[in-house]
Amino acid sequence: MKRIIFFVIAAVFTLSSTLTFASEKDKPAKTETEAIPVKTETKLSDEEIDRITKRVEEIRSMDKSELTAEEMGELKSELKIMKKDVKQAGGTVYIGGASLILIIILIILLV
Repeated sequence: MKRIIFFVIAAVFTLSSTLTFASEKDKPAKTETEAIPVKTETKLSDEEIDRITKRVEEIRSMDKSELTAEEMGELKSELKIMKKDVKQAGGTVYIGGASLILIIILIILLV
């Protein structure tokens, strides 16, 4: 009796899985619904880096005590935009804790 119940349950799970996979065929593929990102060049040229550096030095050397609140806000937003541009062009790589441990273990084993 226990064998029959086992085979019936196995048959139900096996046959129901084919129905589940068959119903997903009507859904559109991911490539049809999602946009494909386009890779663009984000590196800053030497001229742009020099321009940003000179502008930041100019802002730091300014006498900010005579500026109005609007002018200070404009300077802050300008600095934020320049900081964002530099950060995007930097190409920073973030490594998680587990992957860092894995890398360290691999280095220890291979050396």
